[in-house]
Amino acid sequence: MPHSMCGSGARWCARADAIFDVVGMHVLDVEVDDLQRLVLTVESAQLAAACPGCGVMAIGHGRRVRVLHDAPSFGRVTLVRWLVRVWRCREPACPAGTFSEVHDLAPPRMALTVRAVRWATDALSCDDTTVSALARHLGVDWHTAWDAIEVEAKARTKDPARLAGVRTLGVDEHIWRPSRIGVDRAVTIMVDLTRDQAGCLHARLLDAVVGRSGTVYKAWLKAQPEGFVDGVEQAALDPFRGYANAIHHGLPDAVAVLDAFHVVRLGTQVVDEVRRRVQQDTLGRRGHKHDPLYKIRGLLRHGAEHLTEKQQAKISHCLDAGDPGDEVNVAWQCYQQLRSIYHATPATGREIAQKVLDSFHTCPIPEVARLGRTLRAWRSQVLAYFDTSGVSNGGTEAINMIIEKIRRLAHGFKNLPAVSDRTRGSTRSATGTRLDRPDFVPLTCTPSGSARCTTKTGSGTSTKSRTRTARSSDQRRPVQAPTSKMSASR
Repeated sequence: MPHSMCGSGARWCARADAIFDVVGMHVLDVEVDDLQRLVLTVESAQLAAACPGCGVMAIGHGRRVRVLHDAPSFGRVTLVRWLVRVWRCREPACPAGTFSEVHDLAPPRMALTVRAVRWATDALSCDDTTVSALARHLGVDWHTAWDAIEVEAKARTKDPARLAGVRTLGVDEHIWRPSRIGVDRAVTIMVDLTRDQAGCLHARLLDAVVGRSGTVYKAWLKAQPEGFVDGVEQAALDPFRGYANAIHHGLPDAVAVLDAFHVVRLGTQVVDEVRRRVQQDTLGRRGHKHDPLYKIRGLLRHGAEHLTEKQQAKISHCLDAGDPGDEVNVAWQCYQQLRSIYHATPATGREIAQKVLDSFHTCPIPEVARLGRTLRAWRSQVLAYFDTSGVSNGGTEAINMIIEKIRRLAHGFKNLPAVSDRTRGSTRSATGTRLDRPDFVPLTCTPSGSARCTTKTGSGTSTKSRTRTARSSDQRRPVQAPTSKMSASR
């Protein structure tokens, strides 16, 4: 500042200009109007201008007032009364005649300042807010706010620098219109899962394309700029063969990694299926409130290390009463062994994974055998988890939750391009909490007892998970060997 106080002969207040913080603009007056809005009267320091038509130096032709809405200040809606200079060309034959000065404060024919648009776009991207709330803070109509925000959001998403440095790519489907049947019911989302130098994950939505198929994913990969595909080193996916084929053809040099959560979830489904089948075989009906197996349906989904002594005793008692053939017990043991893959050190986890892949398909329990064949079909993708420092699709699921949150805040907003622009324009990490470890150092565990079976029945198929569930915290804790009947293998 040239001076610390405004002198009696000074035209502008340097301290007020510093607070307004727009280069080349000076504050003339500040007041609060009848609507309790903060009104600032400003002007530029421009003293000369050349005619845009002929280049001849123009002369002053007065001023006109242009009212703009700025970002909120001091808890008030803020208006800027810009005293715009009007210039007149000296050349009589010039078709320009008169023209107004132009400044970076706001483009022509805009009701919002550039700063207000950036503020609203940042707030919409990073905060749990709505366009209606932002329009209220800016003191404008919803359409006025959204028209300006949409232009800024599209400009950010079209920046080619967004696709630079993507080394880990995640893909998943998102059910966009749950009540509809058709091609536009689901969309495929592509997410950047690259970690920073500290090993922290900052998931970013790269794009959302209508349709859920390998063809959609492959076409998107093909449409990316040159060099993008060559830079992708790992590709995380759920157990859906369509996306796996697209990665095989579209990302030939990338390592495909099957998401750990969905692997464990397949084991959870097997335990539930065996429990329901045994329930039907022993009682001839579905489970009721006081049936032994029905009472422990929730506990069987837990990790053994999370169970209290009372819960372990309850499981043992109910298995003794409702599982005469030990099928539920063996399926639960297989589930615990499957979970232990992701709780051991990389070397131990790989050994357990190989044992699971080599033994589950020979189990006489048809559901476990089917799970084993499914895992064997994804063998390379399962084992790739240990070659990529634990790459998972957790960040992609976080983006799915952000999309759901945007739809919820928008009260069922169905405009896919608009929601995609809002989500892709985010400058904040999608990981509000740590969805990953900074370094791949899994906790040591004591593996559960495994079932050794020799015959096999049934057939196995790979299914795509369509239910969005939160990742359970038990996938980040060590597994302890269960006790009592739960530790006995068939």
